[in-house]
Amino acid sequence: MKIGLDIMGGDYAPKATVLGAIAAYQSLAPGQEIVLIGDKEKALPFFQDPGFNPDLFKFIHTTESIGMGEHGTKAVVQKPNSSISIGFKMLKDAELDSFASAGNTGAMLVGAMFSVKTVPGVIRPAIATNVPKIKSGFGIMLDVGANADCKPDVLLQFGVLGSLYAEHIYGMQKPKVGLMNIGEEEEKGNMLTQSTYPLMKDTSLFNFIGNIEGRDLFNDKADVIVCDGFTGNVVLKLAETFYILTLKKGFKDEFFDRFNYEQYGGSPILGVNAPVIIGHGISSPEAIKNMLLLSRTMIEAKLIDKIKSAFR
Repeated sequence: MKIGLDIMGGDYAPKATVLGAIAAYQSLAPGQEIVLIGDKEKALPFFQDPGFNPDLFKFIHTTESIGMGEHGTKAVVQKPNSSISIGFKMLKDAELDSFASAGNTGAMLVGAMFSVKTVPGVIRPAIATNVPKIKSGFGIMLDVGANADCKPDVLLQFGVLGSLYAEHIYGMQKPKVGLMNIGEEEEKGNMLTQSTYPLMKDTSLFNFIGNIEGRDLFNDKADVIVCDGFTGNVVLKLAETFYILTLKKGFKDEFFDRFNYEQYGGSPILGVNAPVIIGHGISSPEAIKNMLLLSRTMIEAKLIDKIKSAFR
């Protein structure tokens, strides 16, 4: 197993990415390897303080990287030797089993679509994220940014992707799938949700429990929350502020602590032909570690094979 990591991606790279990779290494089993892609000379100093031997990692050296503010499509095309571009080329050529980066989100999306491409039958891939539940555990919400505008059949497929992810990565049995809306009634919502509801109601592809409202996001009504990427991204960014606000206000709470993105590591792009994970731009070593361990779990669970089977 070869887990690829862009060590130049993120606001605190390469220090955070190197330290995260070192932390993840401690949890690896024999035969599991982390491949670091980026500027080796810039990365090497960060192995000194923890006293870790860099030779325990495989390095793919490149001095070129894609900045956080660059246009994703242009950067991938114009920078074939960037750490993200090389990572996706290796993933396409089966030299990696997964690829993760806390770098440019647009470049990661474009790279995934252009290299490993979408699973046959999947109209549009989606980015999924974890949503803490008030009692315990968490749900899965998708899409949270890959597709600002969606059609009903795309949301239907998001239900399939989210259900498979919840079941095979987190062990949820018959996960309950809800459609994010402005009311519980079938006829509520805009043209998109009104058209999506009957498709989900009639499907046997997942366990649809109906519409859910924003107030249901953190309770146990649904395990998988489906929405378009515009709505999902707004909700995600709002939810991320909860943890920050508790820190600023100086109080500790177990529920709000679970909004800390570091615990989940990153967000997978579901619906492409290989495990691809996007990390938060401000990823810490802890977040990088968990992003790599999520990569490993997706490989071990053979999630991509299960998605391919569902869309045949």
